[in-house]
Amino acid sequence: MVTGGQGKAMVRRSVRRRAVWLMVLTLLLGVLAGCGGQSGGGAATGSSGGATPGTGSAASSGGGQKVIVFAASSLLEPFQELAQSFQQSHAGTTVEFNFAGSAQLVAQLEQGAPVDVIAFADLINMKKAQDGGFVASDSRIFAKNRLTVVVPKQNRTGIQGFADLAKPGVKVVLAHENVPVGKYAREVLERASQQPGYGPDFAQRVLANVVSQEVNVKQVLAKVALGEADAGIVYVTDVKAAGADVLSIDIPSDVNVTACYPIAVVKDTKAPVLAQAFVTLVESEEGRAVLQKHGFEPVEPGQAGTEECS
Repeated sequence: MVTGGQGKAMVRRSVRRRAVWLMVLTLLLGVLAGCGGQSGGGAATGSSGGATPGTGSAASSGGGQKVIVFAASSLLEPFQELAQSFQQSHAGTTVEFNFAGSAQLVAQLEQGAPVDVIAFADLINMKKAQDGGFVASDSRIFAKNRLTVVVPKQNRTGIQGFADLAKPGVKVVLAHENVPVGKYAREVLERASQQPGYGPDFAQRVLANVVSQEVNVKQVLAKVALGEADAGIVYVTDVKAAGADVLSIDIPSDVNVTACYPIAVVKDTKAPVLAQAFVTLVESEEGRAVLQKHGFEPVEPGQAGTEECS
């Protein structure tokens, strides 16, 4: 005979069992839904915002293959365009990009991130990759770039020239000194400090105005475009990509620098032929035309020296 107390206990246990089963069922449904919603090869990493079709090292979600390209942030626009062309000539394949600061890309490479092709915005980080044994063969310079001052479209502080960056109260944003464009910017400031008209403390005065240091050039550009800073130093190609959102103020050629962009196939690539095919496209006549369209100074294979490179 079941007493009233025992009956209530049995009911409570039954309710708890049903609640547990409902919770387990809910979790299982969630896992199944999550698996169904994942894409095996579609999402590009870094600041690219999406994968662009091409070819390479691992099977993609569509059953083809992919090539993983680590590239400096400033290469985003031309490389995405070139990847579309790469897809047309390598049907069923995908290019997966990781756009970031060159130093950040080297760090990821050292940590074992899978990659087939690397393209940086300076020679220093490529040398780090080579010294670490990550590069299959000698790298080659495929493009050059220059720096410019960028200001918001409204330019409320009335910045008219490079020297105005040192004026008191001007809010300047630069990339961190470990990032190529940040290193180049500081080199430009030091060069100006040695020229008549700027003053020997020019670099020091500009750096005192820095309110933010960013991890890549696109973030410098975004800060300025949003009006969170009065000025920044970026590549001329970034201003071209930004269109009407910002204004550009030239840095005089006697203090400006030349940024050289090297590219190489990674030693441990699982698809060396396809990786080399992407490098060949970048260096081809078509690749040079795309780079030039986006504001870069393209370099023909075998004709690039390092004498100009900063």
